[in-house]
Amino acid sequence: MYKKLLILFLCLGTLSITAQIKTPAPSPGSTLTQTVGLTDVALEYSRPAMRGRTIFGDLVPFDKIWRTGANARTKITFSDDVIIDGDTLKKGTYAIFTKPAASAWDVYFYTEYAGSGAPQTLDDSKVALKTSVKTQEIPMDIQSFTITFDDLTDNSGVLGIMWEKTYVGVKFTVPTDAIAAKSIQNVMSGPSANDYHGAASYYRSSGKDLKQALVWSNKATEINKNAFWMTREKSLIQAALGDKKGAIESAKKSLEVAEKAGNADYIKMNKASIAEWSK
Repeated sequence: MYKKLLILFLCLGTLSITAQIKTPAPSPGSTLTQTVGLTDVALEYSRPAMRGRTIFGDLVPFDKIWRTGANARTKITFSDDVIIDGDTLKKGTYAIFTKPAASAWDVYFYTEYAGSGAPQTLDDSKVALKTSVKTQEIPMDIQSFTITFDDLTDNSGVLGIMWEKTYVGVKFTVPTDAIAAKSIQNVMSGPSANDYHGAASYYRSSGKDLKQALVWSNKATEINKNAFWMTREKSLIQAALGDKKGAIESAKKSLEVAEKAGNADYIKMNKASIAEWSK
C-alpha cells in the first residue's frame, strides 16, 4: 500500500516539475509599432533563425507563396489609407505574403490575416494589393528573420524585410498633408455643432451651469437646424431652467423634424414632453 502511494507521489511530482519547465520559442514573436507622419502602423510577426541553414531557394523555396515569417501569419495594420506603388491600400489589417525569387519578390497584402501558414493558392478577391520589389544583397548574414520600418519621413516609410543576405523594401506613402490640413481647418473653424451639443448635454446631465448649457445648445441648433436630437436637448435644458414655454416651442421644432425623418423614438419623446410641459 505504502509502495503504491510512494509511486503515485513520485509520478505526480514528476508531472508538476515537467509542467513548470520553460524553454525559448524557436521562432519568437515580435510586435513593432511605428508612427509615420500622422499614421500609426503596427506589425506582428515571428522570427525564425538561420541555424546554419540555407534560406532562400532552399528552406524558403523560390516562386512559391511564403507566410513571410513563422507560426501565425505576419500581420500589419495601417490606421489610414496608404499608397504603395501607385495603388491605394485601405486602412485596416492584412496578412503579408510573399513570393521570393532570386532577383525580385512579389509582396501581397491579404485581407484574410487570421490563422497560420499561407494558402497554396491565393484567392484574388482577398488580395488587397500586390507589388513587386527588387532584392538587395546584404554583405553579412542576418541570422534572425527581421522586418523593419526604414527611411522614415513625414510622408513615407519603407517596410524592410531581411534574412540571410537578402533585403527587400516596400515603400509606402501616408496622407500626412491631408490629415494635417483637416486638423488645422477643424481647429481654425472653431467648435462644431456636435462639440457644442456634447458640452451642453454633459452640463445638463451632470447638473452643472444650465445657463451655459443653453448658450452652447443655442449654438449647436443654429449650426445644424435639422438635428432634431440637438433641438430636443435644448428643450430639456429650457425645461430644467423653468422656461416651459421655450421648452415647448423647441420640442415642437424637434418633433416636426423628427416626423420628417421618420424617427419614432424622438416623435414619442417630444409628444410626451409637450403634453407634460403644457399642464
